[in-house]
Amino acid sequence: MAISISLQCLGLIILAAVLLQTIAVAISFLYFNKVLNTMQESFSRSSVSCLMNANLRSDFKYPAEDEKKSDPCWQVTQQLHYRIEKTMADRFQKEISTAMRNKLTGVLPILTPAVPLPEVAAHVTGITSSREPPAAEGSRSSRGYLGERIRAWEGQRGLSFLQNMELRGGELLVPRAGLYYIYAQTYFRLPSTGETEGESGEAKEEEGAQLVQYIYKKMSSYPVPILLMKSSRSACWPRGQEPGLFSLHQAGTAHLQPADRLFITVSNATTMEMDGRASYFGAFLVG
Repeated sequence: MAISISLQCLGLIILAAVLLQTIAVAISFLYFNKVLNTMQESFSRSSVSCLMNANLRSDFKYPAEDEKKSDPCWQVTQQLHYRIEKTMADRFQKEISTAMRNKLTGVLPILTPAVPLPEVAAHVTGITSSREPPAAEGSRSSRGYLGERIRAWEGQRGLSFLQNMELRGGELLVPRAGLYYIYAQTYFRLPSTGETEGESGEAKEEEGAQLVQYIYKKMSSYPVPILLMKSSRSACWPRGQEPGLFSLHQAGTAHLQPADRLFITVSNATTMEMDGRASYFGAFLVG
């Protein structure tokens, strides 16, 4: 019986100790929480006070190094200045980058395209330095196509580019099956009658010129090239001393297979101007 009473007393003592300890911890937590809130509020007021009373004039005298470490106002203002300078520097860098990119886009658009290039695409241009006109290659019966073939195309420099396509002998090699958008433009310079001599000039003036541009597809499984598109116009030989300037442009879609080849032929190839901004052709995969 005595042992049972002793155990009950011991349990009550332990329970009382636990309760007292819990109460002490709770009181300590509330006290320190109140002290922390008071310190935060005091620091906030002092920070605002520092900012309101800060002297930002040019004749402001900076404190000594020892005073800087012990002065909370100095630390607050320094952190604020650092944040402002970093924000302004980041914004300035972003604006400068955008301005430079826009400037380069206007001067060199091929270096910074507004939109990403298609996965499969090519744009080839005429070679201005090439003064030799395309040579005639016989009749249609032996070649399988009309006009005179253009072989002098630039695919790497200037405004031209090749994106997963190849340029071989003036032909664009198709790497993948799909629907392609194909386009071409050729530029012609017809000499004026003042540049011709005698009766030949009169004959040219009367007859005029038929300018025709063809886009052909050549398949490995078919011996004769297939005409995809053509564009034409009738032009009179210009009178006087100024030459006549004409251009032909055409575009359309066609379903192509791997290893198909695209090339351009024209009539009156000797009058064609190979300026890269006036004579060009290309294709890109649309689906």
